[in-house]
Amino acid sequence: MESAVNVARLPLPSPTAAQRWRGRVPGLALAAAVAAAAMGLATLTWLQKHGISALTLAIVLGIVLGNSLYPRMAPRAAAGVGFSKQWLLRAGIVLYGLRLTFQDIGQVGVAGVLIDALVLASTFTLAWWAGTRWFGMDRDSALLIGAGSAICGAAAVMAAEPVVRGRAEQVTVAVSTVVVFGTLGMFLYPALFQLNLAHAWVPMSEQLYGVFTGSTVHEVAQVVAAGRAVSEGAADTAVITKMVRVMMLAPFLVALSLLLARGHAARTDAPRATIVVPWFAFGFVAVAALNSLHLLPQAVVDAAIDLDTVLLAMAMAALGLTTHVSALRQAGMKPLLLALLLFAWLLAGGLGINLGVHALLG
Repeated sequence: MESAVNVARLPLPSPTAAQRWRGRVPGLALAAAVAAAAMGLATLTWLQKHGISALTLAIVLGIVLGNSLYPRMAPRAAAGVGFSKQWLLRAGIVLYGLRLTFQDIGQVGVAGVLIDALVLASTFTLAWWAGTRWFGMDRDSALLIGAGSAICGAAAVMAAEPVVRGRAEQVTVAVSTVVVFGTLGMFLYPALFQLNLAHAWVPMSEQLYGVFTGSTVHEVAQVVAAGRAVSEGAADTAVITKMVRVMMLAPFLVALSLLLARGHAARTDAPRATIVVPWFAFGFVAVAALNSLHLLPQAVVDAAIDLDTVLLAMAMAALGLTTHVSALRQAGMKPLLLALLLFAWLLAGGLGINLGVHALLG
């Protein structure tokens, strides 16, 4: 009898690597199918014209499935969906470095780099302070919304999630605000540029408009659309400025990790603080550095960028699949109000930063 009890207490054998991968296949296949559908839809002319990217479509499709068919699939697909949301995301952030080079910094000059840094720092600080003090939001939601508004939209939100340790619904709410106000900015910026041409409120050439757009609009696709609505030259300047802003993602994540750990340690009732080292941020910089050397054939770079889009789309799809609409409803109006405040700051404060830096260094 005693031996039988002892056998019953023996730990179950851990699954082998092959077993773990077999368990992930259904979820990976589901995330890949949603990503493929999103990427196919993103090629439609109307969606391209309006700056709606495959990543945005992937999370929308994921949310639709997540609140309809996915609950019945979850027992078999959860492992692969979770893997997509975590590890494929990190791989996607690393490969994102292939979209820019250190030479991009030289094209926007000291003024462009300074503008990007000031916009990033001021926007994120405002999000943290206003989100927690004015709107009474939880810190994690405010930080995720701030990261998306300050740097590069959905990709920044997803990259900041492991550092902030946000929940799936918090990440989805933050991504949703990027979609709403980034899309609004995509239409509003060109309209304001044309109005300014007619009334000459502020000095604004097409090049300055490009820097302003790249330093303040949320998503890369939205920056492209807002720039091309004025001219190809404005679009080129806007994209380069935006890519320099994207490059700031890695040092931002490291600084955020150190800051959160320091704040955690300052609490007398808190356990020993730990610093989350975002290894994928260093990978992002390393890949960008490699790309700056122009050692890789262009065909290889293009293929890797296509793969990166697939990985990020799968991560977005997985996020959508695990998000419940009820959680979005419970978030209420506060996230949208914070995102609206940040959008107003990017528009007005970002313009002031742009004009001030150009006046100082021009």
